[in-house]
Amino acid sequence: MPSDFKEFDLVEVRFKGGRKDFFRNKTRIPLITGDAVVVESAGSGWHLGHVSLKGELVRLQMKKKKVPLDSKDIRTILRVATEQDVERWQAVRDLETGTMFKARAVVDELRLKMKLSDVEYQADRTRATFFYSADDRVDFRDLIKRLADEFRVRVEMRQISLRHEAGRLGGIGSCGRELCCSTWLTDFKSVSTTAARYQNLSLNPAKLSGQCGRLKCCLNYELDTYLDALKDIPQVQRPLQTEKGDYTLQKTDIFKKKMWFAVRGDNNWVVVPTERVREVLELNKRGEKPESLLAPVREEEKAPEVTAIVEGSLERLDDKIKASKRSKRGKKKKEKGSEEVVPTPVATARPARNHPPRPTVPSDPREATPAPPAEGEGPAAGEERSRPRGAAARPLNRRGRGRGEGRRSDASRPQDSASATPGGEPSRPPREGRPPRSTAPGETPEASEARRSRSNRRGGRSGRPGGGGGEPAAPSSAS
Repeated sequence: MPSDFKEFDLVEVRFKGGRKDFFRNKTRIPLITGDAVVVESAGSGWHLGHVSLKGELVRLQMKKKKVPLDSKDIRTILRVATEQDVERWQAVRDLETGTMFKARAVVDELRLKMKLSDVEYQADRTRATFFYSADDRVDFRDLIKRLADEFRVRVEMRQISLRHEAGRLGGIGSCGRELCCSTWLTDFKSVSTTAARYQNLSLNPAKLSGQCGRLKCCLNYELDTYLDALKDIPQVQRPLQTEKGDYTLQKTDIFKKKMWFAVRGDNNWVVVPTERVREVLELNKRGEKPESLLAPVREEEKAPEVTAIVEGSLERLDDKIKASKRSKRGKKKKEKGSEEVVPTPVATARPARNHPPRPTVPSDPREATPAPPAEGEGPAAGEERSRPRGAAARPLNRRGRGRGEGRRSDASRPQDSASATPGGEPSRPPREGRPPRSTAPGETPEASEARRSRSNRRGGRSGRPGGGGGEPAAPSSAS
């Protein structure tokens, strides 16, 4: 700071209950906010307080409270409080609670219509100030005498308002925070019910009043904002006239700029914007009545959907994306498969089977029937008949399928015991009602039978369907 700079010599000091006063620092004691100082009292003696404000801010505060700088009522600061001063001040404060209860008992005995809220002792214990609240004027001359004799101090009675009383007592408000009047609020302004009406609050005294019993101070906090918003809201003093009936105002949302109307006896409210309310008011001034309170609905052109703008639908696009992913995965798998080449098996030719020689077919089919073997002829005792191999070893039910597809060869059909196939197997007798086998024109029955036997022998080869018997026919005696 410059050497010739002089700090503002007035200091604001705070006392019990939030009470503040201005004092002059004549001796230029270096002070810091929060320091305990000893100051002159109003009558005689000294009192202890704490510095709450200093410097040029005190000048602004004095202008706000309209306190002149050269006032004679401004007292001086004596010194910075010592430890002995602080201990004496604490001992005096401990006596305040007991004094208040005794004073209330005296008030009840005298039957005075007043309420004692707080007591404050001076730090030197020479004076006691009693704070009370009352609705009417109270004659407390007898009370002062009784209290002075009881406590041996000079008694001062000071009436305060209910708001100041709540500020001195403190407490928690309905908002859940400490009371504004006991923390930061020092100037109490009058609060009227019009503030609640501007904010569309229900006029319920139980909800609008605070702990002091008066209207809450916070009703004035947002009043200016509501007044600015109400400039755009039309004043509806009469019901709006329409062809459907007269609509009365029920509710107004100031910030959303919407108003609720309803016909008498109808619980269905109609929400109308403020612009439409102005239009209806102008029509009613001209003597016209609109069809309905709501504005006519205008058909707006619908914006095209996203699926209409995009070629095809979004689902088809998803399908295309999925298909492309699948094709990529398939290509990757093929590339991996091509790297590992597996040799394909080569079909090998089936080895030729050794078939028994075909028997010669005699010209005369009657010669093809072998003679019964004589005694002693045929296989020797103990010898087993050689088992057929290849196609002849297959069962009859399998050999009859293949080239013929469902047509069984005549060789596999058993015949009567009198007739036998050239292979030596008995043939099946013909079924009753079956038509005789067709013969070619100009062909004898014996020749057709020989032809069939030859076809049966050809079908009896290995691996061909419709094969004949398991053993080859024995050669005829003529050969």
